[in-house]
Amino acid sequence: MTAPIRVLVADDEKNLRDLIVRELVRKGHEAAGVPDGRAALERLREDMPDVLLLDMRMPRVEGIEVLRALGEMSEAPQVIVMTGFQDVANAVEAMKLGAYDYLTKPARIEELDVLIRKAAEKGRLIRQNTVLRAQLDPEGVATSVGIVTASPAMQEVLRLVDRVAPTDSSVLVLGESGTGKELIARAIHERSPRATQAFVPIHCGALPREVLESELFGHEKGAFTGAVRFKPGLIELADGGTLFLDEIGEMEPDSQVKLLRVLESHAFFRVGGTRRRSVDMRLVAATNRDLAEAIRANEFRQDLYYRINTIALTLPPLRERPEDVGLLAAHFLEQNAAYGRKRLSPAALRCMEAYGWPGNVRELQHAIQRAVILGKGDEIEPEDLPAELRTGHGSTTGRLPEGGSLEEMERQHIIATLRQVGGHRAKAAALLGIDPKTLYRKLLTYGISPDQLKPQG
Repeated sequence: MTAPIRVLVADDEKNLRDLIVRELVRKGHEAAGVPDGRAALERLREDMPDVLLLDMRMPRVEGIEVLRALGEMSEAPQVIVMTGFQDVANAVEAMKLGAYDYLTKPARIEELDVLIRKAAEKGRLIRQNTVLRAQLDPEGVATSVGIVTASPAMQEVLRLVDRVAPTDSSVLVLGESGTGKELIARAIHERSPRATQAFVPIHCGALPREVLESELFGHEKGAFTGAVRFKPGLIELADGGTLFLDEIGEMEPDSQVKLLRVLESHAFFRVGGTRRRSVDMRLVAATNRDLAEAIRANEFRQDLYYRINTIALTLPPLRERPEDVGLLAAHFLEQNAAYGRKRLSPAALRCMEAYGWPGNVRELQHAIQRAVILGKGDEIEPEDLPAELRTGHGSTTGRLPEGGSLEEMERQHIIATLRQVGGHRAKAAALLGIDPKTLYRKLLTYGISPDQLKPQG
């Protein structure tokens, strides 16, 4: 449900001000009034509305001075100026100073209501454009949802998506790295009433705590060294839409506490800020960790777990849905057609169907892209596929190797990925979809040495 438009009415005529506030509330807005320009500026420093309804003639600080002061602020509401017939020249100056529009007194409430909704929509579009620019891929094309599956287990997940999407319930998407958790999150958003608003994703494990909190909550100018201007946070940009916290299990405890406060109060403070900001967003979180085990290890807060786990969706790994391998391979061949239109040979397809895909759909996507780029003919053969597919690591038709374990499959996949990128940890972490710090811990855990990363003859 979309939050009401917040309106501040600044007018020194008390009866008129009270009347406008009362009628705007009846129209479904959240409205408040102040008696002069100084009071308006004081209120704006504490709580920024969506729209400021500003009288031009007021004591202490006149409307035109309020507009000039707004021009020096890091952010400002959309301003609708109210003026008498004799002050139309001032209204023109107000427009030059950035006012959205003006009305001459007395204004009809229906006309004012329409103008307020248009002004608020302009402000929303400005914020949404900020998000969309961040979501453009390198080619300048916005990402879109595309889920390809013939698996009964995945089709059941999609049925649950259709049922939960129209609600505002928090959703926790569970699954191994590379299974498509962000695609499911986007599907929930695009099938929801919030679809016209922003979908804002962030990877919680990819950033240090201080940087993550600055990205989530935003910061004020001067909040820390290097904060040369204010920056709205992703929570703020997700207002009215969906915030997707990928790998929430990697979030540090201090940040978990702050996130819990936002979810409980629907409000937050920017880093270095003192003004409480309201937010209306839906949360979708994802993790490949066992959060119950993380709670027992005091690495994840139990109260946050219950807050985000209203509805859980578990994605099956690719080794449990072998019927999707051929479908996904064809889909990725089409996606990479710009590098050359190619097809899979029957032998290559058999090789792919016999592989266990410890890196799941992401690993399959990279394998196809590599084969399209490096393959010499029009048909992809087994020799065009990564070495681990040809040598049988993780094979046996989608099941774990006899006597093997999930940990051993993960170890082999990490080694193969690091070999693929010449041992470059940051690149390998990006391909694996994990934080470089997590990759470093896994190297220590599995005892993977530089000698094991040398290409095999």
